[in-house]
Amino acid sequence: MSHRYLLALGSNMRVPGMGPPRAVLGAAIAHLAEQDVTLLRSSPVIDSAALGPALRRYANAAIVVETARDPETMLALIAQVESAFARRRSGQRWRARTLDIDIILWSGGVFHSRRLIIPHPRFRERRFVLGPARAVAPDWVDPLTGASLRRIDARLTRPRPLPR
Repeated sequence: MSHRYLLALGSNMRVPGMGPPRAVLGAAIAHLAEQDVTLLRSSPVIDSAALGPALRRYANAAIVVETARDPETMLALIAQVESAFARRRSGQRWRARTLDIDIILWSGGVFHSRRLIIPHPRFRERRFVLGPARAVAPDWVDPLTGASLRRIDARLTRPRPLPR
């Protein structure tokens, strides 16, 4: 049985031998494709401001992949790829990082375990995730809200009146 995943990727650090963050994302996507993961679509890379204490801007992208891996084994593969790109999980949260890959949605709908929640709990409020995600899967429906990524992105990015 195969599953589709919408993955969000981000980097804001140079990796020796790979280059700046945009090159890191390209190398990470290529690395995933060597792991029995079929790349179906890839968004353009965008730049975004960092969340939290990191000062460097991020390069962000989204991809849709297909694989026989279930969510837990996909998460394990993602951790392995992040480690191969010198990702460290210790220390301050939201600090600069060489590579961050998150599972945003999967074809199975909702998934909850001790280590993983799908859909990603905060993807609906993050432009740096929704913009690239909309580019590769505009009609993918969030199983919790019933709204497409196109609609969720439109809600997040529509102009709002200033408070009085």
